[in-house]
Amino acid sequence: MTRFFIVAFFALFFKVADANAAYILIPMDEESQLNHLKAYGITYWVLENGVEAWWLLNYRGGSFAFRHNVVFEKECKTRGVSYEVIPDAGLNQILNQIADPEVNQEAVKLEVPPKIAVYTPDFNARGEKIQPWDDAVTLVLTYAEIPYETIYDDDVLSDRLIEFDWLHLHHEDFTGQYGRFYRSFHNFAWYKENQERMEGLAEKHGFAKVSQLKLAVVKKIQEYVVGGGFMFAMCSATDTYDIALAAEGLDICAHYYDGDGPDPTAQEKLDFSKTFAFKNFELTRNPLEYEFSSIDHQRGRNVPADQDYFTLFDFSAKWDPVPTMLTQNHTRTVKGFMGQTTAFRKQHIKSNVLILGENKPADEARYIHGTFGEGTWTFYGGHDPEDYRHFVNDPETDLNLHPNSPGYRLILNNVLFPAAKKKKRKT
Repeated sequence: MTRFFIVAFFALFFKVADANAAYILIPMDEESQLNHLKAYGITYWVLENGVEAWWLLNYRGGSFAFRHNVVFEKECKTRGVSYEVIPDAGLNQILNQIADPEVNQEAVKLEVPPKIAVYTPDFNARGEKIQPWDDAVTLVLTYAEIPYETIYDDDVLSDRLIEFDWLHLHHEDFTGQYGRFYRSFHNFAWYKENQERMEGLAEKHGFAKVSQLKLAVVKKIQEYVVGGGFMFAMCSATDTYDIALAAEGLDICAHYYDGDGPDPTAQEKLDFSKTFAFKNFELTRNPLEYEFSSIDHQRGRNVPADQDYFTLFDFSAKWDPVPTMLTQNHTRTVKGFMGQTTAFRKQHIKSNVLILGENKPADEARYIHGTFGEGTWTFYGGHDPEDYRHFVNDPETDLNLHPNSPGYRLILNNVLFPAAKKKKRKT
């Protein structure tokens, strides 16, 4: 009922204001915008209220525009988002400029805000936070005031994914090895409790091992993407997702994790045709090492912290609007950051995968994207864009200190770009 009155108010307001139409332009360049992150939240909120918006790709850092009214203008002021009021003719002039075939810009209409799901243990969602780390995506969604729901294995296995347009996976181990934290943390209460809960969850769903439960979850997520869903993963949820797919039907877990030894021939039996992004990788054989495979460019990585940057590719906005949306930023050079999975060795990336951001001297990709069936996936290396080396039990990042973070902007690009898609999901 409340939403009905809000939409009705906007409809009435626009009818009255038609004679003197104007637009709000949210500039996203470095000089003009005081809070890039909350600007995405404003745009999402406008879409929630039934008003379409323009995403002006490569125009002043990927700016947004929507019909002006006093409510929207007040909300921009309240959230500290920089904006400009321009006449209807002003927007038309911008759109005409963008339409020039010689200009690498494009205007994309955003229509319906995507319904967002974050895959996280349900005890975290209930406030019983056991896992001693944060999640960059939930931090930035909360900061930008973009609504989301949390789901976990029960929800995935009961086919709730179909309710959502966009799914986020973060610091998750889909191989069933509890993040390979055994050597450093197996005597800690949080590790023991997490293992106990996961084993109980596996038993509840009829699986003998947590690795089998996680494979079932991975397969459900794969079905979701095939049917038209948008999946975004960071940190260890990137490589462990593909490892689980390649190792389907194999035991790759040491006795520390599932009570028996791994298949000694598992490496030779991996099926890389099943994976989204990676090929020809080698499993890390030492079960006590804090690493899953050779996908992650961590061992032997010699990149000084003060030189750890990656560069975003510059795509054709008119011909490649999706990768252009995903790389919108006020800078093409982004400060690197580490995680359990920091970066992807290029030698293990499939040829049909699109590299969005790379550290060329290190021969590594940091940000990659691809299609699978009717949907898409995006993998982003590292744990927290504003915490270079995030450790277990470190405090969460205060985004009030980083309102213009280029690294966090890449996350929000992924959150918003499904609003521009019009494909009907298969059921």
